[in-house]
Amino acid sequence: MPSDGGIIRKFAWAIAGLMAVIGEEQNMKIHLIAAAIAVGTGWILGLERVEWGLLFIAITLVLMAEVINTAIERTIDLIAPQYHPLAEKAKNMAAGAVLLSALAAVILGVIVFGPHLLNIIALIIEQ
Repeated sequence: MPSDGGIIRKFAWAIAGLMAVIGEEQNMKIHLIAAAIAVGTGWILGLERVEWGLLFIAITLVLMAEVINTAIERTIDLIAPQYHPLAEKAKNMAAGAVLLSALAAVILGVIVFGPHLLNIIALIIEQ
């Protein structure tokens, strides 16, 4: 891929990369479904502006980690097509970054959604 493309071409390459990850990686599809559920839940619960910001950051962090993980995996597969323990370690480390981001997103989800859900539960119990 030549590096002399204009800004439009560079955006097109970036979008092509995102579409490749979405099309080829099952975990990315799972992350996107989870993101859609989180956004839908946020809409139903009527999140405040700051809560939406935190949710956006959490979703973006997970999706970015998955894209970077996929890029690392593809690069390792290209450089080391045969098994090598260091290649396995690098892939596991990249997957660990995705896991950390997903755990952080879950914790943030509890922090953001928890009070709203507790209020709903309290209303139900009062009836």
